[in-house]
Amino acid sequence: MGMLQQYGILFGLIIGVIGFVLSLFALNRAIGKSRIELAKDVPATAGKLSRDPVWVRYHARYYGYALLFLAFDMEMAYMYPWAVVYKEVGIVALLDMGVFLLILFLGLLYGWSQGAFRRQ
Repeated sequence: MGMLQQYGILFGLIIGVIGFVLSLFALNRAIGKSRIELAKDVPATAGKLSRDPVWVRYHARYYGYALLFLAFDMEMAYMYPWAVVYKEVGIVALLDMGVFLLILFLGLLYGWSQGAFRRQ
């Protein structure tokens, strides 16, 4: 199969997916007529108007928690596939994971030094 044929197949798939999505939108518009209700666009909690504004600012200390969560979440996301191929690759995979865990540990130490784990 030549390169031009592969690009043709890819282009056909892209056009097919775009057509499918547009047809679903058109079907939704045709079948699912929405009713206009006055209270539909009001931000509410349990049927009552919210006393807080819709766009709430969070304190800056929560960004540190989020970054630490993402770091350790990514650790698990990379360790599962690594464990699958570890037997095949051998010591190189072990060293690569050691470097990766060292970088995460340095991030943990930095977060600890900045007081990210201190109760407030």
